[in-house]
Amino acid sequence: AVQMTSADYRYYDYIIAMEQYNLRNMERFVHDDPDYKVHLLLDFTDRKGDIADPWYTGNFDITYRDVVRGCEGFLTYLEGKGQIIMN
Repeated sequence: AVQMTSADYRYYDYIIAMEQYNLRNMERFVHDDPDYKVHLLLDFTDRKGDIADPWYTGNFDITYRDVVRGCEGFLTYLEGKGQIIMN
């Protein structure tokens, strides 16, 4: 992980956080997110919310499952917008 900068907001199309705490920290760089680039990973699934940090929970399997679910949902979202083609 790296610390986000204001330049990142200008450069990247999507900025994805795993949980609300990091999302709130990002808000100081995105200035109200006028381009709607900032999302929680699970926003791309039917299970909204945070991805639990296994450092605190000790449950890496649940975290892994949620990350995979979020990534699959994000890929489906991008495909639906015509930004990628999946076979």
